[in-house]
Amino acid sequence: MRQGIADAVIAAGLTDSENMPSIVLETPKDKSHGDFSTNVAMQLTRIAKKAPRVIAETVIANLDTAALSIEKVEIAGPGFINFTLDNAYLTEVVSQVLTEKAAYGNSTFGKKERVLIEFVSANPTGDLHLGHGRGAAIGDSLANIMSKVGFDVSREYYINDAGNQINNLVLSAEARYHEVLNIDWEFPEDGYRGKDILTLGQQLADKYGDSLVGEAKTAERQATFRQEGLAYELAKLKTDLKDFRVNFDTWFSEQTLYDNNQVLPTLDVMKQSGRIFEEDGATWFRSTEFGDDKDRVLIKTDGSYTYLFPDIAYHKNKFDRGFDTLIDVWGADHHGYIARMNGAIQALGYNADQFEVQIIQLVRLMKGDEIVKMSKRTGKSVTMRDLVEMVGLDAARFYFAMRSSDTHLDFDLELATSQSSENPVFYVQYAHARICRMLASAVEKGIAGGYEGYDASLLTNESELAVLKMLGDYQSVLEEAAKKRAPQRITRYLHDLASTFHRFYNNSHVIDSADIAQSKARLALCDAVRITLNNALSLIGVSAPEKM
Repeated sequence: MRQGIADAVIAAGLTDSENMPSIVLETPKDKSHGDFSTNVAMQLTRIAKKAPRVIAETVIANLDTAALSIEKVEIAGPGFINFTLDNAYLTEVVSQVLTEKAAYGNSTFGKKERVLIEFVSANPTGDLHLGHGRGAAIGDSLANIMSKVGFDVSREYYINDAGNQINNLVLSAEARYHEVLNIDWEFPEDGYRGKDILTLGQQLADKYGDSLVGEAKTAERQATFRQEGLAYELAKLKTDLKDFRVNFDTWFSEQTLYDNNQVLPTLDVMKQSGRIFEEDGATWFRSTEFGDDKDRVLIKTDGSYTYLFPDIAYHKNKFDRGFDTLIDVWGADHHGYIARMNGAIQALGYNADQFEVQIIQLVRLMKGDEIVKMSKRTGKSVTMRDLVEMVGLDAARFYFAMRSSDTHLDFDLELATSQSSENPVFYVQYAHARICRMLASAVEKGIAGGYEGYDASLLTNESELAVLKMLGDYQSVLEEAAKKRAPQRITRYLHDLASTFHRFYNNSHVIDSADIAQSKARLALCDAVRITLNNALSLIGVSAPEKM
């Protein structure tokens, strides 16, 4: 459909392929508005220098409606083009899904644009909390979705291993090490008091004994504890994320920016923009020109760097590696950081739209009307690992991806563990398991080969056509989710597909020994739904069980 619209635009002489905007197809909420709608006429207004409705009329005049199985085309509002399709095209959907299987939904929409998604990036000084878990689920799901529709996506974790937090980690480990050895040692004021640091201190004492005790050993001891502490904390983070079905292509060390002399030279590039100035012995970035509330110091009067400066160098490094678009997934407390970093990107010579931020709002655990703040197991704040133990991995991944990242999330523990149609992840997974059971039952009931030799043209009643249309929408949903950076559109689609399937199942006698031809057609339709559910669930890191 998109290619057909693009061909009509070019045939009408409105623009060429190089300047063609991304053609977005949406499914209207009101069914009377057709099966699909596009705003391409509005997108072309500036290029074609014509009114949107005039553009829409020209596009329609050049559409090959027969080839695109279009029954009716209408212009609505300021220039939306609404398409109603000939239902005959739907019979091809089943064959397409059954043939393509895991590849169903693949497209070239992203045009191999190189995208780097940096997410989680928690300091390696403790456990991952619920906000990190939500960021992990959204970042990973977004990467999966964008890869599916033709973007060249890489996942990256930025290791903050060069700042004060690492010094505090070293001092904390040092205190616990001496404590295990029964040596008096003052615990640092800003130290980390988590259980993991107690374990680290014990491991260091077991490995090194008292060989690192004494003032003369301070430099060696701290260097050793820095290396050991980072390795210990990172190993824990990597294990938790892998168990959460999140794997990164790159673990990027902040320290390497200093080791490879990439921080200070970044300043020379920014100076070319004219937004760097000296004042009161410090070096400043004029970030107010980009919407920041005040200008920002990059290099302090004592020559040390602020947090912002190496972070700008890190983003320059990303572009230096050849990425076209950078997407950062940040916590809610970083909202004020967006304007200054966006300004820095432009000061480096890149376009503002090459840098995007997805803000992860807070997660609140609920049990009925009660807010859950502490883990029963540890008595401490609930971690990502705790949540998975409470509700299961599938529920955690599904619920975290279920709402737009910039909205607060109330995570209902009771609902997430209930086996009812009110629980969205159970509802979707049950549809998949129900189909698996049905396909096995068909063979047991003597329908040889399951649906082999099916005739999709027999799928004509309202509930069958509704399922077919949902299947046909899958690729456009994926592309829209990628374009809008909205994984929640996949969870919504999954629920809608499961709901449409359950209605079909309740209204239809799928396996009917008196009508084998109809049974085969319906079984083929069911298997197409199973495949699509499996594909979509995998994009958000959720399993598709065969039994429940």
